[in-house]
This record gives sequence, structure tokens and C-alpha cells, in this order.
Amino acid sequence: MADLRWKRVLVKLSGEALAGSQAMGIDPDVVGRIADDLVAAHALGAEIGVVIGGGNLFRGAWLQQQGTDRVTGDHMGMLATVMNALAMREALAARGIRAAALSGMPVPSVCDTFTQRDARARLAEDRMVLFPGGTGCPFFTTDTTAALRAAEMGCDAILKATNVDGIYTADPKKDPSARRYEALRFEEAIARDLKVLDTAAFALARDNAIPIIVFSIREPGALIDVLSGRGRATVVAG
Repeated sequence: MADLRWKRVLVKLSGEALAGSQAMGIDPDVVGRIADDLVAAHALGAEIGVVIGGGNLFRGAWLQQQGTDRVTGDHMGMLATVMNALAMREALAARGIRAAALSGMPVPSVCDTFTQRDARARLAEDRMVLFPGGTGCPFFTTDTTAALRAAEMGCDAILKATNVDGIYTADPKKDPSARRYEALRFEEAIARDLKVLDTAAFALARDNAIPIIVFSIREPGALIDVLSGRGRATVVAG
């Protein structure tokens, strides 16, 4: 087993990451590459929970802009996360990993419903666990879901996989003078209204003393580097 800085982790992936270069949808090559990284981390002894957003398939805000009820839009977004989790589960299965999908929103015809007891048991069986369906309730983001599941699973860290290598003072794609933070305190991240996670997720992680590590998922092997404590990332803690 490798010397991992964090052993039990919650990996938070954006739905947009699964779309690859496409505007929408699921890119099988990208899903496969991310699955390879998860399998490699698992082989080193990491215990891994995964929360995937649904923005590559649907965003509740789109309906809300049309005057549609927010609750309906959020339910549709939760279903999008289920579809993404099923795609990842099958990619992991093709690589020899028996990953369980435990949904916060009950959809028993396609995956089991989340309970803390079952999820902990699945991790104890050396199985990776996917957490689709959000919290099961509207008005909560998948970032908040990630922080909640990390607390319930007793995770050592939340690994927030993004398209950039950490948290910056501004969008580095728009502002070349943007500076990357090496480390931040939770209170700083909340006070500065940094948008990499929502305030509820930051507060939940803070209250449960779970550090958040923000890194880029674009490079193969980045997950291993972060788990080993040598990757380029921003650490939010304390």
C-alpha cells in the first residue's frame, strides 16, 4: 500500500467534466479516463466515495428561468446525477471494480437507496461507492451532498476535482494576473465568497473538520498525486 496522505476520501466531480469537449452529454473516453484514475487510487489502498454533478445533462436553473417550480427542476437535476453515476459504475465494472451506487433520491429500479449503514458496509467490503441523487431533497447542491456524505462516511478529506489546479483570486482563464492560493482557512473561503463550492458545503466541511482539496482532473494521474500529498492543489482547512 502506498503512503497516502488521505486514505478515505470523497471525490467530487462536476457533471461538466464528463462531457469532455462537448457542450452537453457524456463522453465515454473521459469517463473511462477518470475511471482509470479512480481504479489506480483504489489499488493503492484508498477508500473512495464519489459524488458526480448533473450539469452535463440538466440544470434546474434552466427551468427556473422559464418560471417553472424550483423543486421540479431540482428533482430533474437529481435524476441527471443518477445517469452519470450509472455511466461511471459501468466504466468501473469494466475495469474490475464492483462499485455500489446508493442514491439519496429513491430510484429502486436502477440502484439502491442510500443509508449510512449500507454505505459504510460497502466501503468495508473494499468497494468503491457512488452517491447519486443528491441529498434526496431540493434546494441542496451536489457540493453540499459531497460534504454531507463525507461527514457520514467519516472521510479524511473531500477532493474537489475541477478544470483548474486550485482556487484562484479570479478566473485564471479570464484574468492572467489571477493568483492561486496554496492554502485557505474555511472562514477565508466563506468570507471571500469563493465560488468553487457553495457556502453550505464549506460550512458543513468546516464543522466536521474535513479539509477540502481543490485540484484539476484534466491530467491523468492527478488524483494519485493529490492523495500522495504532492499534487498541485489548494487545501482549504482549519
